[in-house]
Amino acid sequence: MVFFAVLLAPTPGGLTPEGQRALAVMALAVVLWATEVVPIALTGLGCVVLLVLVNAVPDVVEAFYGFSQPVSYFLIGILSLGLAVHKSGLAERVAVHLVRLASGNPKSLYFQMLVSFAALAYVLPSASTRGAIMVYIYEQALDHWQVAAGSTLHKAIMLGMGSINRLASTALLAGGITPVVASSLLGDFSWGGWFVLMALPFYALLAFGGLALFLQYRSGFTATPAYAGELLKLGPVTSSEKKAAIIAAGTALLWFTDFAHGLHPAMPALIAMCAILMPGMGLLSWRDLEQELGWSVFIVVATSLSLAQALVATGAASWFAETLVGGAGMLHDSPLVLLLALSVAAALVRGMMPNIAGYLAFLVPVVLAAAGPLGLNPLLCGLAIVVVGDSVVYYPASATASVIIFQRANLPGPEVFKFGLVMTVVTVAVLFAIVLPYWKLIGLSLTP
Repeated sequence: MVFFAVLLAPTPGGLTPEGQRALAVMALAVVLWATEVVPIALTGLGCVVLLVLVNAVPDVVEAFYGFSQPVSYFLIGILSLGLAVHKSGLAERVAVHLVRLASGNPKSLYFQMLVSFAALAYVLPSASTRGAIMVYIYEQALDHWQVAAGSTLHKAIMLGMGSINRLASTALLAGGITPVVASSLLGDFSWGGWFVLMALPFYALLAFGGLALFLQYRSGFTATPAYAGELLKLGPVTSSEKKAAIIAAGTALLWFTDFAHGLHPAMPALIAMCAILMPGMGLLSWRDLEQELGWSVFIVVATSLSLAQALVATGAASWFAETLVGGAGMLHDSPLVLLLALSVAAALVRGMMPNIAGYLAFLVPVVLAAAGPLGLNPLLCGLAIVVVGDSVVYYPASATASVIIFQRANLPGPEVFKFGLVMTVVTVAVLFAIVLPYWKLIGLSLTP
């Protein structure tokens, strides 16, 4: 209904017929990604086909634009690296050692968990893989301490892994779908360039979001749980773990030194992938990659880029931005109020679009086109939209990592939504109180 309503409506002034068709396809993608009545990868592929069938793009090459972008293959590389670190047992070994540092203290367990999110992101960038590994480690810790599922402490730990864990990944360009899609939409970023811009915002959100969650469930941290000694026994370090550590460290070194060699971030990721799959390495076989990589993530990212490109190429993004500018004209002399309005609008869109790739593909091109006429810095506004959208989880189905953890913890939707609202307030406050002054300090001001 939404698709045909947009497709068959009279074409507004300033919007091309191709742009209207592209908007209709994007509207369909938004509805299907939000409801997930069909698999999200199927939605992406189906909408790419529709771009061609309704003549929103001139040819099939343009429709498959996203599949030709290096960022899509960068994602394959980092997913392969994460899978290898997981399969080798290295990530689990690191996680177990971190849990042991808590020494039977619930507060220590919680705050050490927050620190481990940031630390483990360098070993295992994907929040989904990291969460899937850590959730059963922390479940064992709580079981040994005789903490019941559904208790206040149990909820706090599980909400932390499902809602806050992801923030540590977005601080890194190799951290998963959000930085991969966002960086490709905002322009080419080096690994170091992205880190300089986004590390402080997301680490600040990790700290303040973690504190907000602690205060919300503070009653659960007062009890003294039973101590049960060693949580898990670990054998000696295996050769697979050593190989995974060497490949991960070498890849990170290439990302950190991109200023010297100039390689696109996709190249170190694909070099790591080749090393992992090389016969004799013993980390992954090609069959492992075929069966366990999670190809739907690759398809969603590539098709999201195709849809975003169609909006830009047909002028639909510019038309939408001009409409937005007209509605915000009265705030033209108040840049901070304008950014606040954009942030609130972004939070509302995020609430309607659980899929982060769809959210970014739809909103980033619009904000980039609208920022200039409003007298705002397009790059800063685009980055702000990324911060607002990726810092909140309103529904258990909002992200792969969240689905895995919330299902295991049996956390009810209202509980997740309540903390999502809290994180929205925290995110906007951190954006204006910490992030904007920091960006201005490094040369990225709100106004051009």
